[in-house]
Amino acid sequence: MSPVPVPARRAVRRFTAPALLAAAALAVLTACGTPSDIAAGSAPSSGAADAGQLRVNLSPNQNRVRATKIDAIANAVPAAIREKGEFVVGVNPDGTPPLEFLATDDRTLIGSEPDIAQLVADVLGLKLRLENTSWENLFLSVRSGKYHLGFSNITVTEDRKDLYDFATYRVDQLAWEVRKDSKVTKISGPADIAGLNVSVGSGTNQEKILLSWDEENKKAGRKPVNISYFESSDYQLALRSGRTDAHFGPNPTVAYHVAVAGETRIAGTYSGGGASIDGRIAAMTVKGSGLVDPVAAALNAVIKDGKYAEVLQRWGLSNEAVPEALVNPPGLPREKT
Repeated sequence: MSPVPVPARRAVRRFTAPALLAAAALAVLTACGTPSDIAAGSAPSSGAADAGQLRVNLSPNQNRVRATKIDAIANAVPAAIREKGEFVVGVNPDGTPPLEFLATDDRTLIGSEPDIAQLVADVLGLKLRLENTSWENLFLSVRSGKYHLGFSNITVTEDRKDLYDFATYRVDQLAWEVRKDSKVTKISGPADIAGLNVSVGSGTNQEKILLSWDEENKKAGRKPVNISYFESSDYQLALRSGRTDAHFGPNPTVAYHVAVAGETRIAGTYSGGGASIDGRIAAMTVKGSGLVDPVAAALNAVIKDGKYAEVLQRWGLSNEAVPEALVNPPGLPREKT
């Protein structure tokens, strides 16, 4: 077996969950409908987060959107998995609402990623078993076969496609976060960040984009960007205190923090693939396992019947929907060596 490369961090850096769970949630949900566990116009109760007109269920009792088994798709699952009847899915939930995080019991895995994984398991006629793991171990465990699938906001890249197969289910969208009173009104290109103090997560896709924008500014004779690196929600304090002018991070978690804190706003969004390609988030399985095609078929089935849209709506991610699940589409370009 060839050596396993250390996977670069995805387009997500982690927030501390407990503080977020105690606060208000996703303002973007106010434009959505009301799934069964989100009550319209009522005050938040224990285990729920107020989102203006809606409440988001943060309790362990999720009442998830469910799908039904489709025999033609389920029969395509590798026999060893079908016979065991269990679908083992790894997630990395160290505080990334609304994607994947722990419920108020600090044990139950909730969020859009577990919900979509549940839909896939339902269509395949398998019992879902979610595994809480580190980001690095997620890749190793999928590669070794310990986990059948990684469902953890994983971006498709050409490097990763050497070892893994992917079935896409969401666009990879990044966002620029600034204080509400910031003089920065819009960020859509390199010139808009010239001379600013910007925070970003180290080793992420957004860091690569930020560095390329900084190089473009320097070549154009503009002021360089002062870049600060944060591993967690510490960036929020730097932004609030004025030590940084903007933060560049994944759109779902930025949108969540904007709603929770009530002190910041989104100044612009950008594709996680940069200017060269549309970034895609995908379910990941070991290459050649025979699982990627039925997983993609399951995703397309719930896209078609509306269950997928219900899940995204539930977590305020409707603007990241895809019309079709694709198998191994073009990914982010290979790392230069």
